[in-house]
Formats: sequence, C-alpha cells, structure tokens
Amino acid sequence: MGKSASHGFRVIGLLSGTSVDGIDVAAADLHAEDDTVVLTPLGELEIPYPEPLREALLAALPPNPCTAGELTRLDTGVGQAFADAAARGAEELAGGSADLVASLGQTVFHWVEDGHVRGTLQLGQPAWIAERTGLPVVADLRARDVAAGGHGAPLASTLDQLWLRGLAQDAGHPVAALNLGGIANITVVARDEPAIAYDTGPANALLDVAAYRVSGQRSDVDGRLAFGGSVRSDLLVRLLADPYFAAAPPKSTGKEHFNAPYLDAALAGLPPVEPGDLLATLTEFTAVTVAGECLRHGVTTVVASGGGVANPALVTALARNLGASAVLKTSDDLGLPGAGKEAYLTALLGWLTWCGAPGTVPSATGARGPRLLGALVPGAGPLILPAPLGGTVTRLRVAEKVRQ
Repeated sequence: MGKSASHGFRVIGLLSGTSVDGIDVAAADLHAEDDTVVLTPLGELEIPYPEPLREALLAALPPNPCTAGELTRLDTGVGQAFADAAARGAEELAGGSADLVASLGQTVFHWVEDGHVRGTLQLGQPAWIAERTGLPVVADLRARDVAAGGHGAPLASTLDQLWLRGLAQDAGHPVAALNLGGIANITVVARDEPAIAYDTGPANALLDVAAYRVSGQRSDVDGRLAFGGSVRSDLLVRLLADPYFAAAPPKSTGKEHFNAPYLDAALAGLPPVEPGDLLATLTEFTAVTVAGECLRHGVTTVVASGGGVANPALVTALARNLGASAVLKTSDDLGLPGAGKEAYLTALLGWLTWCGAPGTVPSATGARGPRLLGALVPGAGPLILPAPLGGTVTRLRVAEKVRQ
C-alpha cells in the first residue's frame, strides 16, 4: 500500500449516476510524471443494480418520503452492490491486482437552498467495499467541497481541466467537456483562465420519466420516440422559463428538482401532448439548454460523454443547436472511453486524495479554495500513504488503453 505516486498505481473507480441504472466501474493505472498525471484506462464495466434495489432507490428519491430505516437498508444494499462491483473490477479489469478503490456512491439527495448547497447525501457504505476486497477505499468525495462553500459538483471539472487544457491552448478558443447523464453538466476550459463548471439542467432525467410513462421503457431507446414526434413550442417555452436557467454559475441541480412532478406541472393546462411530441420536446429542451450554455462561453469544441451520447435524437438535436459555432466530439475521439468517463474520474479523485493532492477546482464548484476530498477506510492492512504530491499536477495525459 505504500507504492509511490510516481509509479503505476491501480485504482478501481465506482459510481452510480442520477439515472440510477446501475454501477459504472473503471480500472485505471495512474502515475505522475513531473506536473502531469498519466491515466491509462484498463477497462470499464456497467453492472446493473438488482431490480429490487433499483426500485427501492427510485422509490426513496424526492419527492417521495423516506424513513431512516429505509435509508439504512439502502445504504447497506448499495454498499454491498458496490463491493461486488469493486471485486469484479479488480478481477476482470485490473488482472486481479488493484491498490485502491474510489467510490462516489449513489446520490439520493442534493440539498440546495437559495442557490447554495447545504448538504449532499451519497449512499453506499464503503466498509462493505473494504471488507469484500481487502483494499483501502476513498469515499464521500463531495462533502468536503460542500463544507468549504462549494456545490460538491460537478467534480468532473477536476479531470476536464487537467485533460483539456492543452486542447484549449492549441485551439486558441475555449473547449467544453459535456456529460449527459440524468443531469447535464459542462466544464469550460480556456487558455490561461480558471475552469468553469456547472449543471446546465436535465439531460436524461425528464426524458426517462416520459419514456417510461408512454412506452414502459426506462429510456427512449435509439431516440425512436423523439424522432417520431415534433417539438411542441408551447411546452418548450414553459420549460425554458424555469429560473434555474437564468441563475449564474456556479450552480448545481438534480432529480429533487427535475422529476415527474416537475414534468406534470409543465404539462398542466396545455392541450394534450402526443407521446412522440413529448419526447421530441424534452430532447430539444436538453439540447437547447446545453448548447446555449456552451455557446455563451465561446466554445468551439464540445467533448461529450455519458449515457445521452447513445441517444441519436439527442446528439442530432445538440449538433443542430450548436450549429457551425462548435464541433461536437465524443470522449472516445480523444482516447478516454466515454462509457466509463465518470468512473475514470472517480479513480482520478481517489488517486489525488491518496497522494495528498486537492481534488477540486474552486472556480468550478464555488468553494473557498482547493480541498483534499473524501474519507479513507482502511483495507485488510494499515494505511501507508505515499509522500504527498502537493499542488504540482497541472495536466492529465490519457495513455493508450491496455488490451488484455
């Protein structure tokens, strides 16, 4: 466990996003070369939640009521599922040998009042992961940033700023990293300026609610419903009037805001909306809000990842709204597997904490300053940390993925 940060160090990254589909797992080899962290992707997995656990998690999300007993059962259930996922990641992706597990857990509530985050709750008790794998675990990665006055999100800004700084310098214009999960977030990286990152609004959150209502499917598979409909301008105008979109960053949001009752309120009093039209309008809603935020920062390249990239209707609408002003690429185009990008981010955050380096970008989260993130849970042996890196890491290079 005392392996130096300057040599290969294998980290398993775990998280479950706001869509609550399952657990994203990635294994990465990380080491420092002067001011650059080198990340070699070893592979990624997506492991579905057991259906009873997924249903229980969805039933516990706002605006539904939830008891302390139910939260305890979910914390244990998610922790055990994450423990199994970590064990699979170490065995299947890291050749049976890993040094650390980093877990972002499952967010169930993000407490925002008057534009300030008061608290955030992620489930998935890390002791189960440590017990199952024998590895040390870095968990609860958002809370310290919140305690320092930040939003605890988007933490993707940490990877994006290190990774895309060179691209922004070469382009001479700002570059945006875009994640299309349940919620959409962007990181804007410009030459010689602090990164800006925030949640732009919903990506798949409302789309998934609507798709389930009209088709019984968890999502609009291949964008078929949206492609078969037309945008209802009356509904779109009502959606775009939400004060969240006029608020200045840093800001964050979640399913406690963009949920089924939110959609019901937007539809109230309107003439009936056909299923295809509903999905087409919600797809356009995501595309308009994301593209508008990218363009107002003068972005010329958008690097997208997340589940929404698999929806051709959403990608088509986004490219149309960006127009000739910005080129839309994917994370895979730049060598980082988009399907596992947030899990690789989690691995990076865990590595930074292990090495004594801050894991936040204050200009993105709004915190008072950079902070070391998370809480460490020992594995089978004592914690033996390497000598701290300090604040020397300024770049990230993605090395060629190892083929096993």
